[in-house]
Amino acid sequence: MKNILIVKLSAIGDVIHALPVSYAIKEAWPEAHITWVVEPPARPLLECNPCVDEIVTFHKKEFRTFGGFLKNFGPLRRQLQAREYDAVLDLQGLFKSAAVAFLAKAPVKLGMCNMREGSARVSRPVVGPHATGHIVERYLDVARALGCPVREVRFPLAVPERDMKRLAWLFQQEGADLSRPFVTLAVGANWPNKRWPEEHFARLADDLSEAGLVPVLAGGGPVDEERAARILNLASIPPVNLVGKTTLPQLADLMQKATAVVGGDTGPVHLAAGLGTKTIMLMGPTDANRNGPYGQQENAIEADHPCKGCWKRSCPKGLDCLAAITPDMVKEKLL
Repeated sequence: MKNILIVKLSAIGDVIHALPVSYAIKEAWPEAHITWVVEPPARPLLECNPCVDEIVTFHKKEFRTFGGFLKNFGPLRRQLQAREYDAVLDLQGLFKSAAVAFLAKAPVKLGMCNMREGSARVSRPVVGPHATGHIVERYLDVARALGCPVREVRFPLAVPERDMKRLAWLFQQEGADLSRPFVTLAVGANWPNKRWPEEHFARLADDLSEAGLVPVLAGGGPVDEERAARILNLASIPPVNLVGKTTLPQLADLMQKATAVVGGDTGPVHLAAGLGTKTIMLMGPTDANRNGPYGQQENAIEADHPCKGCWKRSCPKGLDCLAAITPDMVKEKLL
């Protein structure tokens, strides 16, 4: 294999789960040229991935209008067809990724086990031995079908030194010492019912401070910033607040240097697990077998509801899903 195209467009957590595929390809064919098509938010992760040789950015928003489609279709097609590929791996399995895979020239087009929105008509679904297992292994089954032995599962990320220095500066600005043991608390998630209650985060932050560990809040976006502000008000000992202050590479550095990470089923928490940091994942609407912290599913704590694993973005019963997971339950895993 000389040229391989990976199509995994979003979200950040999903792109993180797919990173081992790029390592598996390079492990099997070190000279292979890997091109990855991704949407803008997750692109910085791939810029830190030494296994990816070329990145094609898919600007989905620019295709939403007819005029935007006419303007952007040609350049995207030319970019994709500038190289002939030996294989295309559609790890998204949706209409948008199928459109990208369709445009690319390759004799082999493979997709993951649960292809949707007609994507199976473009790429052959791979129903491998892990079709009901963790999502990372489902993606790797596609690499295995291509001929990769997958001897080692690795999440290839190399954080630039400038981002490491920036993180150290951010800690200094907050009056904290990066060399002290700290626990990162990922305060947000896209789905409302994936978010642990703010009062639970505040209580845990106080308990960590009393145990000699520095609690550090992480996340990004207006919702996370509002949640962080409320956590700061609820905590007796204010934690270090880095919400909205880090780029993705800096967040990766924060996760890999932490003693442990606590949060819901969200990208930053999956990033921590992939980097080998002890990761306590708080889960309710999603399934730990599929989406738990990879390699350490024993550190997933599931809310004790009969309806857990419902895969609904908001609870139709009006429950605060993760409220059933107490700070003491998390402390048992941490301390």
